[in-house]
Amino acid sequence: MNLLKSTSVLVLGLMTLGLAAETPSDCASGQVFTSSNAQAGNELLVYSRNHDGTLTFKSHLPTGGQGSGAGLGSQGAVTLSLDGEYLFVVNAQSNSVSTFALHGNAPKLTSVLASGGTHPISVTEHDGLVYVVNDGGISNVTGFRNSHGILKAVPGSTLGLSKPSGAAPAQIGFSADGATLVVTEKGTNLLTSYQVIHGGGITGPLSTLSPGQTPFGFAFNRHNRLLVTEAVGGTPGASTVSSYRIAHASPASLQIVSPAVPDDQTAACWIAITPNGRFGYVANTGSSSVSSYHIAFDGQIDLMAMVAGATGTGSAPADAAISSDGHHLFVRNGRSFTLSSFDIHKDGSLSAGILTSGLPTSAVGLAAN
Repeated sequence: MNLLKSTSVLVLGLMTLGLAAETPSDCASGQVFTSSNAQAGNELLVYSRNHDGTLTFKSHLPTGGQGSGAGLGSQGAVTLSLDGEYLFVVNAQSNSVSTFALHGNAPKLTSVLASGGTHPISVTEHDGLVYVVNDGGISNVTGFRNSHGILKAVPGSTLGLSKPSGAAPAQIGFSADGATLVVTEKGTNLLTSYQVIHGGGITGPLSTLSPGQTPFGFAFNRHNRLLVTEAVGGTPGASTVSSYRIAHASPASLQIVSPAVPDDQTAACWIAITPNGRFGYVANTGSSSVSSYHIAFDGQIDLMAMVAGATGTGSAPADAAISSDGHHLFVRNGRSFTLSSFDIHKDGSLSAGILTSGLPTSAVGLAAN
């Protein structure tokens, strides 16, 4: 906690501009966000989304922190708040997390705060509660409360993962109801979960063995069903996806519904679920493809298309996000430094749109509204 106490909060005076009185309707939608992750100074990159799903570069804004200059091996480096009013970005090199207010047309930096550990790689939010996972040194999760764009540490919220080092976390995320906090661990093949308690603290951790090797990215749908990608160490054609539900008696207990459903692709790492909760799309880094899954109400999943969309030979898709209207899927490609755009049809099928080029070579994270 000394790191949290010794690091000052960067406040840009937005509270005095009356942002607290604004409502989610004041927030500009139709945008896609990623981060440069540059060591010389991390930046938030903002693209406007046109009605046909094409993207136009809009602005780049300093985060007030430093990136790692290399891939983070994570999902959730850039995350929108549930109400769409704020956006959070990890600064892996400077061990901090930045908050942007999205009121109006231009995001505005409101705070930069120490992440509570070393090398933050993923951040999540639910109803004003923000948690970060740090994978450097002694890995941990740490919680904050968002007050009008200013993060404040939640006392006693810093807890370890399944082991002090070597867990290699990939993502942190809240369940749809906010009662459960989950971290995937690539190094242990575990899902580590915590129960969120009154005041924003957590209890745990509780570990669940992944039925597929190398659990990586995940997403909850609106029915609180959890889908997790399993990269299987990058073994060619071996990737899988598993689904879970949360036990009624224990918010931290994950119960497997569909174990290790294959997509026959390589290095399935990132996943996004449509707002209606029916379809999940998996970015396969090693195959430069996107697979699609159907999600039943009880959490059962079935592979719809092994290759629902292609991102280009050798493009290495590395992040995925779906627009808030559920009509467009965006994929950040880690080796071609591009953004792929796909139209999502009513039956869950995809059709490719125009590719957006010019991303920084060190870019990480993806979010869309």
